[in-house]
Amino acid sequence: MKKHGFTVRNILLKIAFAGLLLPGGVVAQTASDAIRLNQLGFYPQAKKIAAVIGAGAGTFRIHAPGSQEAVFSGTLSESRRSPFSDKTTRIADFSALTKPGKYVLEVQGVGASYVFEIKNNVHEAAAKASAKGFYFQRTALDLEEKYAGKWARPAGHPDQQIMIHPSAAGPGRPAGSVISSPYGWYDAGDYNKYIVNSGITMATLLSAYEDFPDYYKQLNLAIPESNNQLPDLLDEVRWNLRWMLSMQDPADGGVYHKLTNASFDGMAVMPHQATKTRYVVQKSTAAALDFAAVMAQASRVFKDFGVQVPGLADSCLIAAQRAWGWAKVHPAVLYDQTSLNNAFDPDISTGAYGDRQLSDEWMWAASELYITTKSDEYYTAVNLFPDTAMPLPSWAQVRLLGYYSLLRHAEGLTQVAQKDLPILRQQLIAMADSLIQGSESHYLNTMMGHKKSDFVWGSSAVAANQAVAVLQAFRLTKQVKYLDAALMNLDYLLGRNGTGYSFLTGFGSKQVMHPHHRPSVADQVAAPVPGLLSGGPNPGKQDKCATYTSDAADEAFTDDDCSYASNEIAINWNAPMVYLTGALEAFLGKK
Repeated sequence: MKKHGFTVRNILLKIAFAGLLLPGGVVAQTASDAIRLNQLGFYPQAKKIAAVIGAGAGTFRIHAPGSQEAVFSGTLSESRRSPFSDKTTRIADFSALTKPGKYVLEVQGVGASYVFEIKNNVHEAAAKASAKGFYFQRTALDLEEKYAGKWARPAGHPDQQIMIHPSAAGPGRPAGSVISSPYGWYDAGDYNKYIVNSGITMATLLSAYEDFPDYYKQLNLAIPESNNQLPDLLDEVRWNLRWMLSMQDPADGGVYHKLTNASFDGMAVMPHQATKTRYVVQKSTAAALDFAAVMAQASRVFKDFGVQVPGLADSCLIAAQRAWGWAKVHPAVLYDQTSLNNAFDPDISTGAYGDRQLSDEWMWAASELYITTKSDEYYTAVNLFPDTAMPLPSWAQVRLLGYYSLLRHAEGLTQVAQKDLPILRQQLIAMADSLIQGSESHYLNTMMGHKKSDFVWGSSAVAANQAVAVLQAFRLTKQVKYLDAALMNLDYLLGRNGTGYSFLTGFGSKQVMHPHHRPSVADQVAAPVPGLLSGGPNPGKQDKCATYTSDAADEAFTDDDCSYASNEIAINWNAPMVYLTGALEAFLGKK
């Protein structure tokens, strides 16, 4: 357990930073945290960039660890200044170095970087780990050592005795009655399950499969279902899909907003030790529409696996249509936790996911149902294109998820949609162009971090979702500038950022060690559960944690488990990391 920041984890991390111990136990020279780069490495034929903090004009050289024989040298760029602080950088571009191997980048007066690799499939392990991160979030399952390693744990939350909260009462299910709602993933660092956040999460994972089926058909995650003739990513999706289906009221098709304790569990509690009463809480329109969209998309994905999961595709489509029907009758049932608590007991104080504006949910659900059914009534049910806005996806803004799907399936759509698709295509490409504009002169040479508003709660997911957006443009145009931009944002997530951290647990020389994640805090294992994406810099600092060291937007991060505002994990942040790493491996990796 951590006490005042002095732990085995901290000691090991400080040793690693001092250069005495690198991953794998390799002894090396002291690494300079001022050289920010992707701490995993680079594809041989792709761009390779490092940002050097505070460097003067001059050159850089690259050599093998422990050697002084340069294999590459170059000149640092002009000085660039951060928009958020007095920090300056110079860029080292070594894209011309293509020979596989382990290297360090050295700048006179600054030092040498962490060791990185140039190799094919350089992000394969990260792609597998970020997908397997969902396995570690499973409820109702013993995580066995042969799959979970040292993070093995007993099953938590079977969720077979769930109370109907008074806010969720209805015909046949009065307040206090009991239902079963097992399976699913813990949403974040807490032990609750939320339909709204599952919505964007499931859509992103299903989209990864739809866009790269060949890649995911061969990806083995070493989970209990591996080798069962269903791709492992879809096995993982199915675990949460089964829970989502149980959240639909069979009486009317409405969907409960969340399954939750009345209040959060303590941080030092393992899942099997958390035994508070759990409730399903209020049906909401947002939950119904997110559910309908996911089920419609799942129906078409699982239709190809009728032998492995007989009847699942049909069940999903029926559930989607019933949820859509409920939403049409109840078009504006918002989840307002304060009002709910004023009206019902017990009070609920867990994550609200309270969306106040539902036009984007309507657009997403209509798009997915239209694509799956080819029924024009869904396409014309709402105004899918009220303006030219293309807002980046988040749990509260899902409009683009529908647009991605419409363009993904453009060739098979009916005539009613064909007139709109060229304009939609142009708008998505324009959005991608706006994201990458100025990246080549940015202080980190990334899309991420051009403006302060990038650094919100879950800023790492902003970086990942920006990359997913430009990858859609790459799929449409095959213009390499979009692929490069996505790769630059992955570099950001793995070390080339304002903090110098790799935000994916288990990866990098300077990696997050203390995420706000209950199992990682309570399991007595020094290293956190691997494959989880930390939230990243958040100048809002809503947690009031005392260990932040900077107010600058791009540095407002602390590797402390008290920091739920900057260092929590969440399934909706991991999902675009899965998409991003998988897409880059599919496009750039070679076997």
